[in-house]
Amino acid sequence: MDIRLIQRLNNWSPREIGGYEIFLKDYTMADSVSNRIYEKLPRKWNSESIGEIYRNIFEWLNLQDTTIIIVIIIMVMVAILNLVTCLIILLLERTHMIGLLKSMGSRDNTIQQVFLYHGALITFGGIILGNIFALLVYWLQNRYGFITLPEDSYFISTAAVKIGWQQVCWVDLGTFAICFTVLLLPSFFIIRRLSPVKAIAFN
Repeated sequence: MDIRLIQRLNNWSPREIGGYEIFLKDYTMADSVSNRIYEKLPRKWNSESIGEIYRNIFEWLNLQDTTIIIVIIIMVMVAILNLVTCLIILLLERTHMIGLLKSMGSRDNTIQQVFLYHGALITFGGIILGNIFALLVYWLQNRYGFITLPEDSYFISTAAVKIGWQQVCWVDLGTFAICFTVLLLPSFFIIRRLSPVKAIAFN
């Protein structure tokens, strides 16, 4: 709608307007840009960012971000516990083999590398399967929108999903690095403290 028509409908003079909207490519700069504009406006004029106009919506979004962080921390802890448990079981099942390798002169570092290799394979396989499942859910949601939301509370009828490939890579690398680091602890303590005589006798 033309601004002149709006001025005529509201009985405004040609120099009167209701406001200007400025669109930014980076929404995180909204508050700082709004403050800079406010400093240059006349005294009776005001400048508000979208976060100030729709404060409730942005507070809700910030709450969702906090929830996501908590969920990610819980998932990482569960993954770490599962990996440590899996590696301990592998070590206990191969106690006799570890004793034989030690008795034949194998170094602790060499034996540890074998179990770390298998632990890394398990971790890598879990990451690949997780990515495949996530991409499948992403495709199904974009195609069919099977995850619905109450529109009166969330302002949208279906959950919107978007993949940031850079974030996916960082999450995968971070997950692998954390899990591999955690795998060092049980293998280090169990293998190095295992006596060859007791290990061979263990069956």
